[in-house]
Amino acid sequence: MSFTKTTEQDSNYDHLEKMSITELLTNINTEDQTVPHAVEKAIPQIEALVQQVVNKLENGGRLFYLGAGTSGRLGILDASECPPTFGVSHDLVIGLIAGGDSAIRKAVEFAEDSVNQGFIDLQNYNISKNDIVIGIAASGTTPYVLGAIKACNDTNIVTGCITCNKNSPLSLSAQYPIEVVVGPEFVTGSSRMKAGTAQKLVLNMITTTTMIKLNKVKGNKMVDMQLSNYKLVDRGIRMLMKELSIDQKTAEKLLEEHQSVRKAIQNFKNGRN
Repeated sequence: MSFTKTTEQDSNYDHLEKMSITELLTNINTEDQTVPHAVEKAIPQIEALVQQVVNKLENGGRLFYLGAGTSGRLGILDASECPPTFGVSHDLVIGLIAGGDSAIRKAVEFAEDSVNQGFIDLQNYNISKNDIVIGIAASGTTPYVLGAIKACNDTNIVTGCITCNKNSPLSLSAQYPIEVVVGPEFVTGSSRMKAGTAQKLVLNMITTTTMIKLNKVKGNKMVDMQLSNYKLVDRGIRMLMKELSIDQKTAEKLLEEHQSVRKAIQNFKNGRN
């Protein structure tokens, strides 16, 4: 198999320590601007995977993200933002990281090197063929992720991946691979940079598109968002004022009564305000 880790190749820049702050910031930004174009090239792959995610979630399944280090943290971030943003349950999109929750803040040595632990972690959630698993690994070689994806394939669980190398073991193992080839990092091998940015962009695309297709957005508004702070309550009030052409006092009363923008809109339009 011909496989080159472009994420591990030497940076396009050298003698970084001799650059001024302006030069460092400008050069990092120059590299960052290449990431959206790499993501654009992967849209057909992203679409294929999202179709599978939507199908599974429409039929009662769950979406699992699995990763180590930065990749694992990004998956957990995306999963944790789904309930407040779209009003879904916390067990619909689940992020798992090598080393467990303690690895979210502090690296757990050698946790990513276990070939079996990833699938064990999934089994703790009673993973089944109703669900879908997306492995996230910039290198495409992380044993924790790769082992889990292979085990899922063996048990008829649909698999996808997000990686930043072409023809990696992970992308060749996942049924629906996404390869966003961003090239060498500004600091050689620091995949928290361009690779991490690419993974975040793709994760945004996966869950946002999925939630829209699951009718968790009306027009362009998050009508199912959780009203968990004053900022979101104020946003909900403004949504109601615009959608229903009502004054602020009426909108406040509606939202306080129904505790949901969607329910407030539905009840008002049905004459049950």
